[in-house]
Amino acid sequence: MKKEIMFKLLSLGEVKDTFLKRFKRYQVTNQVLFVDDNQFKLKSDHFIDDWDDNKKAQVICDLRTCIMEGGKVIGAFEGEELAGFANLEGCLFGSKMEYIELPYIHISSELRGYGIGKKLFEKCCEEAKRLGAAKLYIAAHPSVESQGFYKAVGCREAVEINEKIWSREPLDIQLEKIL
Repeated sequence: MKKEIMFKLLSLGEVKDTFLKRFKRYQVTNQVLFVDDNQFKLKSDHFIDDWDDNKKAQVICDLRTCIMEGGKVIGAFEGEELAGFANLEGCLFGSKMEYIELPYIHISSELRGYGIGKKLFEKCCEEAKRLGAAKLYIAAHPSVESQGFYKAVGCREAVEINEKIWSREPLDIQLEKIL
Protein backbone atom coordinates (compact mmCIF):
# COMPACT_ATOMS: atom_id res chain seq x y z
CA MET A 1 0.00 0.00 0.00
CA LYS A 2 1.48 3.34 -1.09
CA LYS A 3 1.44 6.18 1.42
CA GLU A 4 0.74 9.78 0.41
CA ILE A 5 3.50 11.72 2.12
CA MET A 6 4.15 15.45 2.03
CA PHE A 7 7.61 16.78 2.85
CA LYS A 8 7.97 20.23 4.34
CA LEU A 9 10.75 22.46 5.61
CA LEU A 10 9.62 23.42 9.10
CA SER A 11 9.77 26.79 10.84
CA LEU A 12 10.59 27.26 14.50
CA GLY A 13 6.90 27.82 15.25
CA GLU A 14 5.97 24.47 13.70
CA VAL A 15 8.21 22.50 16.07
CA LYS A 16 5.75 22.76 18.94
CA ASP A 17 5.88 21.00 22.30
CA THR A 18 3.44 18.43 20.82
CA PHE A 19 5.52 17.87 17.64
CA LEU A 20 6.46 14.29 18.63
CA LYS A 21 3.39 13.47 20.74
CA ARG A 22 2.19 10.55 18.56
CA PHE A 23 5.55 9.81 16.95
CA LYS A 24 6.77 6.26 17.65
CA ARG A 25 10.56 6.00 17.83
CA TYR A 26 10.70 2.30 18.56
CA GLN A 27 13.41 -0.07 17.41
CA VAL A 28 14.42 -3.52 18.57
CA THR A 29 18.10 -4.21 17.95
CA ASN A 30 19.60 -7.68 18.09
CA GLN A 31 22.83 -7.22 16.16
CA VAL A 32 25.19 -4.28 15.73
CA LEU A 33 28.21 -3.49 13.63
CA PHE A 34 31.43 -2.23 15.14
CA VAL A 35 34.88 -1.45 13.81
CA ASP A 36 37.79 -3.62 14.91
CA ASP A 37 41.20 -3.54 13.21
CA ASN A 38 39.73 -1.22 10.55
CA GLN A 39 37.09 -3.80 9.61
CA PHE A 40 33.37 -3.96 10.29
CA LYS A 41 32.38 -6.86 12.47
CA LEU A 42 29.02 -8.10 13.68
CA LYS A 43 28.08 -8.90 17.25
CA SER A 44 24.92 -9.75 19.15
CA ASP A 45 23.62 -6.87 21.24
CA HIS A 46 19.97 -6.81 22.25
CA PHE A 47 18.35 -3.54 23.27
CA ILE A 48 15.23 -1.50 22.58
CA ASP A 49 15.06 2.18 21.67
CA ASP A 50 11.69 3.55 22.71
CA TRP A 51 11.53 7.31 23.20
CA ASP A 52 9.66 8.45 26.28
CA ASP A 53 8.27 11.96 26.82
CA ASN A 54 11.57 13.19 28.28
CA LYS A 55 13.56 12.00 25.27
CA LYS A 56 10.99 13.52 22.91
CA ALA A 57 11.26 16.85 24.77
CA GLN A 58 15.06 16.76 24.38
CA VAL A 59 14.77 16.03 20.65
CA ILE A 60 12.31 18.93 20.22
CA CYS A 61 14.78 21.19 22.05
CA ASP A 62 17.59 19.98 19.73
CA LEU A 63 15.45 20.66 16.63
CA ARG A 64 14.53 24.15 17.81
CA THR A 65 18.18 24.96 18.54
CA CYS A 66 19.09 23.67 15.10
CA ILE A 67 16.63 26.06 13.42
CA MET A 68 17.71 29.01 15.59
CA GLU A 69 21.35 28.38 14.62
CA GLY A 70 20.65 28.35 10.88
CA GLY A 71 19.97 24.66 10.36
CA LYS A 72 16.97 23.01 8.73
CA VAL A 73 14.29 20.61 9.95
CA ILE A 74 12.30 18.64 7.39
CA GLY A 75 9.06 16.93 8.30
CA ALA A 76 7.35 14.10 6.44
CA PHE A 77 3.58 14.10 6.94
CA GLU A 78 0.82 11.64 6.18
CA GLY A 79 -2.09 14.06 6.24
CA GLU A 80 -1.67 15.99 9.49
CA GLU A 81 0.32 13.22 11.20
CA LEU A 82 4.10 13.33 11.48
CA ALA A 83 5.48 10.29 9.65
CA GLY A 84 9.14 11.22 9.95
CA PHE A 85 11.62 14.02 10.38
CA ALA A 86 15.24 14.88 9.84
CA ASN A 87 17.48 17.85 10.45
CA LEU A 88 20.65 19.40 9.14
CA GLU A 89 22.86 21.54 11.32
CA GLY A 90 23.61 25.01 10.02
CA CYS A 91 27.40 25.03 9.93
CA LEU A 92 29.93 23.42 7.64
CA PHE A 93 32.99 21.68 9.02
CA GLY A 94 35.95 19.53 8.04
CA SER A 95 39.35 20.36 6.59
CA LYS A 96 37.69 21.66 3.39
CA MET A 97 34.54 22.96 5.12
CA GLU A 98 32.50 20.54 3.01
CA TYR A 99 30.59 18.49 5.63
CA ILE A 100 27.23 19.23 7.20
CA GLU A 101 25.80 17.07 9.96
CA LEU A 102 22.57 15.08 9.68
CA PRO A 103 21.93 14.45 13.40
CA TYR A 104 18.40 13.03 13.20
CA ILE A 105 16.50 11.08 10.60
CA HIS A 106 13.64 8.98 11.93
CA ILE A 107 10.47 7.41 10.61
CA SER A 108 7.65 6.50 12.99
CA SER A 109 7.89 2.74 13.52
CA GLU A 110 4.48 1.88 12.07
CA LEU A 111 5.34 3.68 8.80
CA ARG A 112 8.71 2.10 8.04
CA GLY A 113 9.07 0.08 4.86
CA TYR A 114 7.16 2.50 2.59
CA GLY A 115 10.20 4.38 1.24
CA ILE A 116 9.58 7.44 3.41
CA GLY A 117 13.08 7.33 4.89
CA LYS A 118 14.76 7.21 1.48
CA LYS A 119 12.71 10.12 0.20
CA LEU A 120 13.38 12.11 3.37
CA PHE A 121 17.10 11.38 2.99
CA GLU A 122 16.94 12.67 -0.62
CA LYS A 123 15.29 15.87 0.62
CA CYS A 124 18.09 16.26 3.17
CA CYS A 125 20.70 15.88 0.45
CA GLU A 126 19.00 18.57 -1.65
CA GLU A 127 18.81 20.95 1.30
CA ALA A 128 22.43 20.23 2.31
CA LYS A 129 23.57 21.28 -1.17
CA ARG A 130 21.59 24.53 -0.78
CA LEU A 131 23.48 25.11 2.47
CA GLY A 132 26.78 24.74 0.60
CA ALA A 133 27.75 21.22 1.66
CA ALA A 134 29.49 18.68 -0.54
CA LYS A 135 29.02 15.82 1.97
CA LEU A 136 26.57 14.79 4.65
CA TYR A 137 28.09 13.59 7.92
CA ILE A 138 26.10 11.01 9.87
CA ALA A 139 26.89 9.45 13.24
CA ALA A 140 24.74 6.40 12.51
CA HIS A 141 23.14 3.96 14.92
CA PRO A 142 25.19 0.73 14.77
CA SER A 143 22.20 -1.62 14.35
CA VAL A 144 22.27 -3.87 11.29
CA GLU A 145 18.96 -2.37 10.14
CA SER A 146 20.13 1.25 10.42
CA GLN A 147 23.43 0.47 8.71
CA GLY A 148 21.52 -1.32 5.93
CA PHE A 149 19.45 1.82 5.36
CA TYR A 150 22.50 4.07 5.15
CA LYS A 151 24.25 1.68 2.77
CA ALA A 152 21.13 1.58 0.58
CA VAL A 153 21.13 5.38 0.25
CA GLY A 154 24.80 5.47 -0.72
CA CYS A 155 26.63 6.25 2.50
CA ARG A 156 30.14 5.06 3.25
CA GLU A 157 32.62 5.36 6.11
CA ALA A 158 33.51 8.99 6.75
CA VAL A 159 36.87 10.04 5.35
CA GLU A 160 37.25 12.60 8.15
CA ILE A 161 36.04 11.93 11.69
CA ASN A 162 34.50 14.83 13.59
CA GLU A 163 35.76 14.16 17.12
CA LYS A 164 33.07 16.29 18.78
CA ILE A 165 30.28 14.34 17.06
CA TRP A 166 32.00 10.99 17.61
CA SER A 167 32.45 11.71 21.34
CA ARG A 168 28.66 12.12 21.81
CA GLU A 169 28.02 8.51 20.75
CA PRO A 170 31.30 6.61 20.36
CA LEU A 171 29.52 3.38 19.37
CA ASP A 172 27.88 5.04 16.36
CA ILE A 173 29.38 4.40 12.93
CA GLN A 174 30.69 7.63 11.38
CA LEU A 175 29.44 7.85 7.80
CA GLU A 176 29.35 10.29 4.92
CA LYS A 177 27.30 10.74 1.79
CA ILE A 178 28.85 12.55 -1.14
CA LEU A 179 26.29 14.99 -2.55
